[in-house]
Amino acid sequence: MSSSVRIEFPGAFVGHRCEAPEAAAETSKEELLGYFRLMYTMRRMEITCDNEYKARTIRGFCHLYDGQEAIGTGIQSALSPEDSWITSYRCHCVMLARGGDVESILAELMGNETGATGGKGGSMHFYNKKTNFYGGQGIVGAQVPVGAGLAFANKYKTPAGEKMPVAIACYGDGAANQGQIWESANMAALWKLPMILCIENNQYGMGTSISRSSSNNEYYTMGNMIPGLKVDGMNVLSVRQAVAYAKEHCASGQGPIYLECSTYRYHGHSMSDPGTTYRNRDEINAMRATRDPIEHIKKLLVDFCGATDDELKTIEKDVRAEVSAACDRAKAAKPPPVDKLTTNIYLDDAGKDAPPTYIRMPTYEASIGL
Repeated sequence: MSSSVRIEFPGAFVGHRCEAPEAAAETSKEELLGYFRLMYTMRRMEITCDNEYKARTIRGFCHLYDGQEAIGTGIQSALSPEDSWITSYRCHCVMLARGGDVESILAELMGNETGATGGKGGSMHFYNKKTNFYGGQGIVGAQVPVGAGLAFANKYKTPAGEKMPVAIACYGDGAANQGQIWESANMAALWKLPMILCIENNQYGMGTSISRSSSNNEYYTMGNMIPGLKVDGMNVLSVRQAVAYAKEHCASGQGPIYLECSTYRYHGHSMSDPGTTYRNRDEINAMRATRDPIEHIKKLLVDFCGATDDELKTIEKDVRAEVSAACDRAKAAKPPPVDKLTTNIYLDDAGKDAPPTYIRMPTYEASIGL
């Protein structure tokens, strides 16, 4: 086990109706190397998704997470498997953090049967029951009321006096003014649900900047009476500290909390968006040069833990090979057979898969009773 180091990051937090946590973290070389490997795997997997989409082995919708890796990694490092997590359609890397693997994620994106949900969910609908990951959500903002339901279930099932598992619902700045989010936050506050409302503010909702889409773009204050915390979302340690702080607040019965993680996406909103019509390449390049989350963690490893460039390059080389091999295996898999298309829809009274034996009102004549 490598020795502990203390890393400070002044200015990483701003609080609303709460005292911000200390802007410092205890960590180790071993721990930071683990974060680095995971984040670099996320980056390579998303670059692979970009290439495979252009090659038409991935079709349909595809929203990439590169640039935002510190958030998914930081959240995962602060949560336990008992905590519930639901996120938006930008969910490939969250699935990886929450126990998935590159091959099953890529196979799912390709619609093959070895995919994480059997090749039937696709880009926006990953799921991992074992780690309480409730997947992505194709409807903007709709994951937040589901997250409130998960938080309610966690509170309902926890004996009085014990700390509750929390639920975290992640959404973007483009969803932040959805009416269903306000309603969910209000209910969570009234019932003191253990819920973290996490805004991944990547500065652009689809193609609209936050200054043009929201009358209040200090998203961590949107809860009004609900406490909020603004976080440097490009620093995995600050995200980890913020989520640990939020989890303690919620689990101890104090109700919900808002987190705003300030971040940036390198790709466009989706694969149909070049990402350069509403922002210029100089802006993107400047973010890569000054705030890249992977370069930041590499610098921490070198400056605080004595890691060498060769050591980090070896990890990068290994990850590239692993992702490439996983992609080849995913492409070699086959689509699910036709008889699997009606499974995972209905259960019988014994809880077993029971495909429907009929289709209700399959024709116009049947629908009007002829």
